[in-house]
Amino acid sequence: VQLQAFGGGLVQAGGCLKLSCAASGRPFSTMGWFRQAPGKERVTAAAINWSGGITYYADSVKGRFTISRDHAKNTVYLQMNSLKPEDTAVYYCAARAGGQISTQTDAYSYWGQGTLVTVSS
Repeated sequence: VQLQAFGGGLVQAGGCLKLSCAASGRPFSTMGWFRQAPGKERVTAAAINWSGGITYYADSVKGRFTISRDHAKNTVYLQMNSLKPEDTAVYYCAARAGGQISTQTDAYSYWGQGTLVTVSS
């Protein structure tokens, strides 16, 4: 089982990035994107259930970020628009083999390696 996240980079405030996370090895129920800023704990940015019909967004990203998934590619995406310097963090994708959508890091058994997003002011 492997999750590979990519798409991070340096962008100016107001810009956009799209993160991708390709999963291999098995299908997953809930998938999520977490982020960890320097010196801070890892927190949920967004999560999506199996069907894509239920999504969760942290208040800080609502209206700017969109999570989606493609079952045919076993991939989850995070479209990030109107980026702000406070969005700067390492972004991790994570997956659950079963269960409902969750914002708890310990609910996720599988993690990608992280991709750095830096937003300059």
